[in-house]
Amino acid sequence: MGWLWTILLQLGARVSGFRGCAVGLTNSRILPRAPLTKGTRAALSDLGTQEVTSMDKEKKQGLRGKLNKVVLAYSGGLDTSVIVPWLRENYGCEVVCFTADVGQGIKELEGLEEKAKASGACQLVVKDLKEEFVKDFIYPCLRAGAIYEREYLLGTSMARPVIAKAMVDVAKEVGADAVAHGCTGKGNDQVRFELTFFALNPQLNVVAPWREWDIQGREDAIEYAKKHNVPVPVTKKSIYSRDRNLWHLSHEGDILEDPANEPKKDMYMISVDPEEAPNQPEYVEIGIVSGLPVSVNGKELSPASLLSELNEIGGRHGIGRIDLVENRLVGMKSRGVYETPGGTILFKAVRVLETLTLDRETMQVKDSLALKYAELVYAGRWFDPLREAMDAFMEKITSTTTGSVTLKLYKGNVTATSKTSPFSLYRQDISSFESGEIYDQADAGGFIRLYGLPMRVRAMLERGL
Repeated sequence: MGWLWTILLQLGARVSGFRGCAVGLTNSRILPRAPLTKGTRAALSDLGTQEVTSMDKEKKQGLRGKLNKVVLAYSGGLDTSVIVPWLRENYGCEVVCFTADVGQGIKELEGLEEKAKASGACQLVVKDLKEEFVKDFIYPCLRAGAIYEREYLLGTSMARPVIAKAMVDVAKEVGADAVAHGCTGKGNDQVRFELTFFALNPQLNVVAPWREWDIQGREDAIEYAKKHNVPVPVTKKSIYSRDRNLWHLSHEGDILEDPANEPKKDMYMISVDPEEAPNQPEYVEIGIVSGLPVSVNGKELSPASLLSELNEIGGRHGIGRIDLVENRLVGMKSRGVYETPGGTILFKAVRVLETLTLDRETMQVKDSLALKYAELVYAGRWFDPLREAMDAFMEKITSTTTGSVTLKLYKGNVTATSKTSPFSLYRQDISSFESGEIYDQADAGGFIRLYGLPMRVRAMLERGL
């Protein structure tokens, strides 16, 4: 009966081919192959030789090794399109393309399945991560007050771990033994992706083609695509390198590589030029509970919906543009221009409310830890125990940061005009210049003498007193 098992195995290969992906046989006992009889050969001939060749190819090791199935972070652009056949050629593997919707826009998601399969992928998985992105990644950074190098609101830094986390989940779902990304060897994103992979599944293999292949630029990639019959995306090539999600839009490259050059006005995409913004200010009220925004102008919204609303409001007033030369994790400096309208409004609102709800010592400690928090996020250490511990601290000390802040938006500027909180530490009866029962101004004399005692003693020593 050994010949029957051989035929069944061949039929299994044919069925898997109809599904688009090879099906691995797990927990199965493979019987020793029996000598082929004339009847067996005839049966195999009826199946055809294509399936046999297909099975032989699947067993074949790639040029650089052998992997079973790889989940690739996929955008549909030229780079990720050529990575698909490159993975198959070099690792003899199936490729599952993964795309995360983090608010980059509906146009970025159109036609992806056709592109992926045309490139040789066996499957495309798309997941809507917008709510998770805002709730579980953006909001903790907002609550912590995390800003990298004084200005950068961490738009790309926060998005990479949520995407990488989803890739690990997809790898488990499809039975992949590896993940891959299209990050270059010069940037921060390679670190952010891979540290997340390490933290969530250290057994996964990680492939980074840009650190391995001979492709040096766009022309090389186009040539490789033609050689492997991969349709070259016919999208217009932007002169800028951009990254867009629900939090921000970044611009790098071209004339921005010289810090002496002013950005061109037509470069910006989600915010109007402040000079061309409305001549009348707009007021917006942000409701906050325990350091996190919950409403806009009295309307409660989900995290992603709230941010989208503020992006539209802030964008029409030219809010949230910054031009920054930052220090990359890999050591070099890079220049980027960022548009973060909704995020800029939210950071202002939370900080203003904290002036009512946090005392001086707590605020100073929080601000000092916020620097380290931002550094960890920028460096891709989202799942580092230190960041998680700091997050617990931030959650605790902002538990009373609840209230409402009204902001005036006018030609690129955000100004707080009103702030209220049921947990406000501000007491008008104490702070008033009028005399009060709680604060006796005469007590200040003794306080000053004690507080200034070290300075007084040092001055006496210097004068020989």
